[in-house]
Amino acid sequence: MAERDWPTAEVIGTERLVLEPLRVDHAAELAPLLNDPVLHEYIGGRPATPDELRERYRRQVTGRSPDGSQGWLNWVVRHRDTGAAVGTVQATLRLDGDRPVAELAWVIAAPQQGRGYAGEATAGMVGWLEGHGVQALLAHVHPDHRASARVAERLGLRATEVVVDGEIRWAKP
Repeated sequence: MAERDWPTAEVIGTERLVLEPLRVDHAAELAPLLNDPVLHEYIGGRPATPDELRERYRRQVTGRSPDGSQGWLNWVVRHRDTGAAVGTVQATLRLDGDRPVAELAWVIAAPQQGRGYAGEATAGMVGWLEGHGVQALLAHVHPDHRASARVAERLGLRATEVVVDGEIRWAKP
């Protein structure tokens, strides 16, 4: 996988969820869902405004960093039965030598947490990534965020000694 050959996000289905490739117009729907300070308890910052989300999504939907060194894959997570958005998942791809590595992230809206959606959505994303030749996985999890640590464990990642911005790096080599 050369720098200019990053895969493009596609629809991914799981038992209860559908991962829909992110579009700029998702900002209007997701802004109220993500406008919850609880979601920032472990990651810091504050909820983004609809305009800030639109600008972020405008950059992300290009699918790559400006220099092409990273591939950006972003999905809206929807409940299969209702179509309601419950969160987002993403993978940032880069090359380590000639080996693609994906750094994973997930956010599930506070009212939807505790139902296994983060684990199911990220597992679906990881399966899709593996189908596109990505085997090495990373995630960064706050040391007190047990729910995200459980998601990382279910994906086969293990906590490392590396700490980045106060978060533990989890890895699946």
